[in-house]
Amino acid sequence: MQHSDPHKPETLGADLRALRKARGLTLADLAEALDRSVGWLSQVERDISEPSIVDLRQIAAALDVPLSMLFRHAAAPAEEAGCVVRRGARRQIGSATDGLVEELLSPDLTDDFEMVHSTFAPHSRIVEPVTRPTQEVAYILSGRFEVEIAGITHRLDAGDSFRIRGEPFRWANPHDEPAVAIWVIAPPVY
Repeated sequence: MQHSDPHKPETLGADLRALRKARGLTLADLAEALDRSVGWLSQVERDISEPSIVDLRQIAAALDVPLSMLFRHAAAPAEEAGCVVRRGARRQIGSATDGLVEELLSPDLTDDFEMVHSTFAPHSRIVEPVTRPTQEVAYILSGRFEVEIAGITHRLDAGDSFRIRGEPFRWANPHDEPAVAIWVIAPPVY
């Protein structure tokens, strides 16, 4: 059993707990899905036990998040831990294979919301609408972007913003340059 270092940010366990709760799962539900004991999972969530890479793969699959989301990000100085995320220390939570790269701007997933830096590749899109039990607001930093909310397509430019309140949505970047947005999601979904 490995005890956590009090000077090291304890984000993995807190993030796992937040992800599990956001999906409406109990400790027993997730432990059963992982074929592990509730005690082991509880220790992982409290940063008392360190899961192996195999465990992390199973947890990521059970919570439907990319494996990279569960890796600790670069250690921050003690006075910044849990408060500041430096540009080079962001955790990537998306996959470039779908034309979308997302980086977590929030220090962790323990707040009532998460903040994400999203880069949409030229000529990328999602085909199937997504519906989440969330409220989301996005601000377009650069490029041009399209979002369909509840069947209505909105064409956006840098400086525009939009809100989604649990409606089905899908996005597209049919243009030749990337589109970059800051996306705030409550409650956290990653």
